Amino acid sequence: MGRDTLGEVEQLVLLAILRLGDGAYGVPIVEEILDRTGRDVSRAAVYIALRRLKQKGLVSSRLAAPEPIQGGKAKRYFSVEADGIERLAESRSTLMSMWDGLQPMLDKR
Repeated sequence: MGRDTLGEVEQLVLLAILRLGDGAYGVPIVEEILDRTGRDVSRAAVYIALRRLKQKGLVSSRLAAPEPIQGGKAKRYFSVEADGIERLAESRSTLMSMWDGLQPMLDKR
């Protein structure tokens, strides 16, 4: 493989962005992860993962216009790049390879 593997939070963030589509920014990403996994990932952890993913070229972002209310903030929306999808596929394939053949052992427990 030769490339850095994706960490678990990075994988969860990428998957959440894919599920959210055009509405993927920090808070909904955190909520999507919580809703789907039951795991309460901090916003800080998500933003750190987003920064790493952007540095790796796996996600891109765009800054939207500020909300039309006084003090309204601009949101940074994220998209998964083709390399991000490829890395997710590689991660899934690696995990599935490791899980292959273990189900009978798990069923015994």
